[in-house]
Amino acid sequence: MTHPPLWNPVLRVALALALLLAVGDSAHPARADSGPPARADSGPPARAESKAESKAKMQSLDEQVQDIKSDVLGIATQLDRLEERLLYPSNTEVAVFVSVAEGETFRLDSVQIQIDGEPVARHIYSFKELEALQKGGVQRLYTGNVRTGEHRLDVHVAGKSGASDVNASQTFGFRKEAGPKLVGLTLAGGGSSIELGGW
Repeated sequence: MTHPPLWNPVLRVALALALLLAVGDSAHPARADSGPPARADSGPPARAESKAESKAKMQSLDEQVQDIKSDVLGIATQLDRLEERLLYPSNTEVAVFVSVAEGETFRLDSVQIQIDGEPVARHIYSFKELEALQKGGVQRLYTGNVRTGEHRLDVHVAGKSGASDVNASQTFGFRKEAGPKLVGLTLAGGGSSIELGGW
């Protein structure tokens, strides 16, 4: 008859341990359920924010590259102008331009010029260049240096007018003053006529 008092405390301890184990088991799923959502909630916004920052940085880098390209092109243009001024000072510069009279349809093959008996330029024309001249374009054929005073310009033109070959030569005189001298050559008369003009 003494067993019941002894078993009651044991039973109570066993029940208490069982309850503790039950509570522990029920608590772990709660942590497992609450853990991943917290990480899942915090993860994607961080990645999204990182992608947005990377995209913004790339756009900023592209803009900087474009600015640098513009600066380089601007500097190159300035250097070209400076080089031209150094190579062809205004007091010695002479430039010869070629154009075709309006309505002319002859095929220009080449133009050759001499200044004071010295060959200085010869150009063979492509179809696109000839088409541009026939539409009113102007070509800078030569840029160089000559001293002030009187000079001689010899021009030779070769081409075709219909089925006939065109070979025309003409000599002009021009005077070089202190400033730049711009000489214009206009081809007319089916290529057989060369007109000289100042620009």
